[in-house]
Amino acid sequence: MTFDAAKSASPTVPVVGRFAPSPSGQLHAGNIFSALIAWLVARQANGCIVLRIEDLDPARCRAEYARDIMRDFKKLGFDWDEGPLFQSTRTQAYQEAFDQLRQRGLLYPCFCSRADIHAASAPHGGSVVYAGTCCNLAPDVVARRVHELAEIGRQPAWRVMVPDTVVSFTDRMQGVSTQNLKDTCGDFIVRRADGVFAYQLAVVIDDAAQGVTSVVRGVDLLESAARQQYLQDLLGLPHPAYAHVPLLVNATGRRLSKRDQDASLKRMLETYRFPEALIGHLSYLAGIIDTDEAVTPQELIAVANLDRLRGVSHITFS
Repeated sequence: MTFDAAKSASPTVPVVGRFAPSPSGQLHAGNIFSALIAWLVARQANGCIVLRIEDLDPARCRAEYARDIMRDFKKLGFDWDEGPLFQSTRTQAYQEAFDQLRQRGLLYPCFCSRADIHAASAPHGGSVVYAGTCCNLAPDVVARRVHELAEIGRQPAWRVMVPDTVVSFTDRMQGVSTQNLKDTCGDFIVRRADGVFAYQLAVVIDDAAQGVTSVVRGVDLLESAARQQYLQDLLGLPHPAYAHVPLLVNATGRRLSKRDQDASLKRMLETYRFPEALIGHLSYLAGIIDTDEAVTPQELIAVANLDRLRGVSHITFS
C-alpha cells in the first residue's frame, strides 16, 4: 500500500516535494530518514522533488557542508528535479514579503532580550510563549529605543502579530492538529535582531516560489506548520500538505542530532558498508518494509507502506 500524497493540493496539481537541509553539519540518520520519506511521498505519487539549501544563518552554515550534503544525497540514491535553491541568495524576496507585512501594520519591533522573554512569558509544552511586551509601545518609546540600539550598531528583532483564533489542519502522518497561536507561541519573530530573516518567513516564501505542494519533515516541527499557514494566509500564498514523520531517537529516547557521531552517515556506512543496506535498515526500523535487507530508494517506491507511519512520534535507532 502506498501513501496517498496526491491529496496534497488538488487532484489536478502534481505533487512537488522538497529536500530542505540546513548545511550546518554532515548528514545523520534523522535527516536521512526524513529525506527518504519526503522522496518516497513524491515519487509514489509520480511527483517531483526540488532541492533547497537552507543556509539562512551565516554563523552556522558552511558551503562545504552544502556540497557534502548534495554529494551524499546522490550517494544514497536520492535524486531531485530542480535546484538547488540557496536561501542565502533570496534576501530580496524575504525583504519584499517583510515590507508588505510591515506596511499593513502587522509587524512591530521587539527589544526584549532572551532573559526578558523568559521572565515575562508562560511556558507551553517546553517552549516559551511571547507575552507581547513590545506590541503596544508608544511611538516615541519605539523611536528612542531604535536610536539607542543604532548607536551601538544593533537593531531590534521584528515580530508578526497573531490573532486569538484557532488554526487547524490535518497532517498526513499525525492527524488533526489544532493550535491557537496566541497560546502556543504568541507573536513570533520574522526577522532576527541580527538582521537574518527567520525560518518561518523564509520557508513560506520559498515553498511558494518553488511550487512545493508536499512538505515532509520531522514531527518536532509540527507546531511550525500553524505559524507557516498563518503567514501563507497573510501573504496570499497556497497551503502545501504537511506530513510530519517520526523522529529517530537513541536508546535513552533522545532525538538523534549532528552531535551523535554513531548516527553520522560516515559512521553508518562503516557499519552497513553499502548505502542500500543503510536505506533498507532505516526502512525496516520504521516498519515501512518487513525485512531488514539492502534496497534502493527506487525499489522502495513499489513496496514501502508509508501508512504505517501514521500516528507514530518516534522510532528507536539501533
